[in-house]
Amino acid sequence: MTRITQMKTTFTAGEVSSELLGRGDLRAYDNGALVLRNVFINPTGGVKRRFGLGYIDTAAGDGKLIAFEFNTEQTALLVVTNSQIDIYAGGVKLETLSAPWTESQIRQLAWTQSADTLLLTHPDVPPKKLVRSTGGTWSLNDWSFFTDAGIVYQPYYKFVDAEVTLTPSGITGSITLTASEDVFTADHENTYLRVNGVEALITDYDSATVVTVTLNEDLDNTDATIDWFEQAFSPARGYPVTAAFHQDRLVIGGSRDLPNRLWFSKSGDLFNFDLGEGLDDEAIEFAILSDQVNAIRGIFSSRHLQVFTSGAEWMVTGEPLTPAEVQIRRQTRTGSRIDRYIPPVNVDGATLYAARSGREIFEFLYTDLEQAYTSNDLALLSHHIVERPADQDYDQNNRLLYVVREDGTFATLTVFRSESVQAWTLHETNGQARSVCVVGEEVYLLMLRDGSYFIELMDETLHLDAALSGEIGTPATVWSGLDHLEGQSVSIVADGVVLEEQTVTSGQVTLAEAASSVEIGLSYTHRIEPLPPNEIGAVGSGNRLRLVRGIFRVKDTAALRIDVGQGLKDIPLKQLGEDDILDTPAPQVSGDVTVRSLGWQRDGTSPLWRIEQDAPLGFELLAVITEVKVND
Repeated sequence: MTRITQMKTTFTAGEVSSELLGRGDLRAYDNGALVLRNVFINPTGGVKRRFGLGYIDTAAGDGKLIAFEFNTEQTALLVVTNSQIDIYAGGVKLETLSAPWTESQIRQLAWTQSADTLLLTHPDVPPKKLVRSTGGTWSLNDWSFFTDAGIVYQPYYKFVDAEVTLTPSGITGSITLTASEDVFTADHENTYLRVNGVEALITDYDSATVVTVTLNEDLDNTDATIDWFEQAFSPARGYPVTAAFHQDRLVIGGSRDLPNRLWFSKSGDLFNFDLGEGLDDEAIEFAILSDQVNAIRGIFSSRHLQVFTSGAEWMVTGEPLTPAEVQIRRQTRTGSRIDRYIPPVNVDGATLYAARSGREIFEFLYTDLEQAYTSNDLALLSHHIVERPADQDYDQNNRLLYVVREDGTFATLTVFRSESVQAWTLHETNGQARSVCVVGEEVYLLMLRDGSYFIELMDETLHLDAALSGEIGTPATVWSGLDHLEGQSVSIVADGVVLEEQTVTSGQVTLAEAASSVEIGLSYTHRIEPLPPNEIGAVGSGNRLRLVRGIFRVKDTAALRIDVGQGLKDIPLKQLGEDDILDTPAPQVSGDVTVRSLGWQRDGTSPLWRIEQDAPLGFELLAVITEVKVND
């Protein structure tokens, strides 16, 4: 009979796929777990119960959360829902603005920010800019391209064959233009053409080949000409897909009808797209042409301008970017999501983006050795966790990448590249996560709960979701303000003691005994299951094993419930702290908890122990020592 002692000190590979049960040779097997639910992984290797979610406000509906940071100390949260934007600061709603995007369009909404201006783009809606003035007022307006002497310096393009001509009926004032083929639709009214270098405003749609225009200046003659273009962005041709600021230029990536084209403004003149004579500071534009479709899905300003398309990832170079020096090179062939916009985020110099497959988050990283970018699958061993991502953002303060999934769960990735830490966990709650946003050092989620949409803040002082906490000088039995949880069963922690659940009635709960501080919200369960011990792979051939004892090293833990083969049992922690006194708060203890076990098992693919509890109290696991007997 063999006795094996194993010490697990790290979970830095996170929750890995059950497919690894046959790969005990991998380092991830020793450092991973079979299940990690509702826990965060510390960079040092331990795990702790995730933070609770504090209730901020009820949103108008489904939508998107966007950060607005106008200086290092002043930030705002934008909640974009059907036809409106709600603006919050410090958890308080400041203002509500009308917006043009319907609920179904919000998933394709993209944005970028410079100073006090946020640019928002959607391929079917005129691009907008949200501006916060120095006086603190907010406004949402259309983009205004640079205009001089009545000429609007916006991008132009000829959407039809090069041989198609326009024939003017006159050379000055209001005239008609006749095309040699069908070109125009009613949506062309109030858009601009450029004919032989002369700007013409379409004032009336006459037919698919004829429009009435007003000339900005005189034409040279009335000859048919192929030298004509129409404005690139319009109701007829669609609008920008995404935008970014790079090297003092505004860069527009793709549009509805020109999905693979890039436009760069003049240097230092962000809304001036005059190509001029191709001088160094003048505007730039070109298409991404290759052997595959490259609809632009995102652009990101980093060491280089990074372009993420439906089929590949690209690098735009030029030091500085000029019409003569600009180059674009394909780097990898992964592709990005096409059904929704998921913003790329920077983590330690790498850009993280959601792959087109919907099952991977890739790291786009420049390597000095190859002088090129590589795309590395961050979920290679955990694809079951990164399933249909819908939104993402990075919490620098806690080094956590948040990924909201389409099924309403959300995952976190603990990332420390220098320490080779890359660990996924999955989080479940009584509801569905719809969007995530990091504003400064605060993480907000838009949650769907019981038919209502809540704005909630990840709060390390809480252990419940959709929660409110309060403290008063004179103890009270009635606690109100819970209208958002009306009719729901809530967990209650009063003066540090966990009470029986109650149903919220008329927005309040009544305690049996008065309390001076409470936390009230929806409970969630954290769960930890390790992979089977790597040393006993021969058990599957008929040998039996049993866990003799486990030593669980905990920190700041007030409740511990473990299953070591006989079902879940609460483990008393008084051996680590003060003696228990009835109805007093559970102490936060640190140290080793020893749990003994009886019984044999034949299945070498089952975990030897499991921690699972919903008690809204502190929990952190640093290491586990197991002693196992194998009957060989």
